[in-house]
Amino acid sequence: MRLLIVEDEKRLALSLAKGLTAEGYAVDVVHDGVDGLHRATEGTYDLVILDIMLPGMNGYRVCSTLRAAGNGVPILMLTAKDGEYDEAEGLDTGADDYLTKPFSYVVLVARVKALLRRRAAAPSPVHRIGELRIDTAARRVFRGADGADGGGTEIALTAKEFAVLEQLVLRAGQVVSKPEILEHVWDFAYEGDPNIVEVYVSTLRRKLGAPLIKTVRGAGYRLEAPR
Repeated sequence: MRLLIVEDEKRLALSLAKGLTAEGYAVDVVHDGVDGLHRATEGTYDLVILDIMLPGMNGYRVCSTLRAAGNGVPILMLTAKDGEYDEAEGLDTGADDYLTKPFSYVVLVARVKALLRRRAAAPSPVHRIGELRIDTAARRVFRGADGADGGGTEIALTAKEFAVLEQLVLRAGQVVSKPEILEHVWDFAYEGDPNIVEVYVSTLRRKLGAPLIKTVRGAGYRLEAPR
């Protein structure tokens, strides 16, 4: 399983990464909130260990932005604070668990394993749009899916293509604006060409079927099953 550590105390971050790697996990480390949000949005992680006091963007904002984008990755928050308000705020933003520094490494590993077990036990969120079956947990798309085992032919999508599709799937039938897709898929600091969204929508139409994604002029895009 792949974990992301977002922690600005480099010695602690590297120590955690070394220990978790020894436990058999693949571990990525960043030391900044903006980089953490970018990595969590770009990559496919099974769990994020997220410090609250971070440069660039604090952990509360990173967590709330991920949740607003429909990213359900388990998040274990770390902080040097120890007040009830801090814990409540962390959990209110969408964190799954909370650990106060200094903490025992054994306890951290136990919390990580518990969160991963909980996620594995949860049913995969599967969305059906027309003849498509979209599994947002496994990040896979199938055409002609039916029967108890799902079935169908898998459609290969890149990580970015799936991320754009996911934004439309989570709000199927509603209009999703280009700025909303940009913010959730490329992150709030993206300064490139906003027409990149059109490029990805065009690719999705080619792969999934043109009638699936409607353009609502001046507003954005709407995902709906062809009649």
